[in-house]
Amino acid sequence: MNQVSVALQRCWSKTAFAQHDASVTLRFSFKRDGTLIGRPQPSAIVFSGSPDQRRAFVDAAIRAVNQCLPLDFSPKIVDGVPGRVFSMEFRSNGACLEQCSYDESLVP
Repeated sequence: MNQVSVALQRCWSKTAFAQHDASVTLRFSFKRDGTLIGRPQPSAIVFSGSPDQRRAFVDAAIRAVNQCLPLDFSPKIVDGVPGRVFSMEFRSNGACLEQCSYDESLVP
């Protein structure tokens, strides 16, 4: 699943929010076909700007996930993907690809 995170991070453009030290963790689940079950939900938000800027930051992270879809899951992982809750952090600064860790769980 770390490869999924790397793919999604490549769709994330943090430059519009570079002046903020911000992060949002999104929780979401995939279907077998690489699309989402429902809308990504923020589970943790760190943002020091105005409420409108905060909302724009969270919406940009959700948009990044949606723009990367559908993902093409390998046959090796496709059976374990449906319904799994996946958490991923998006940051406004700093690199966050292979060196970041991502959590997943079996919570339906």
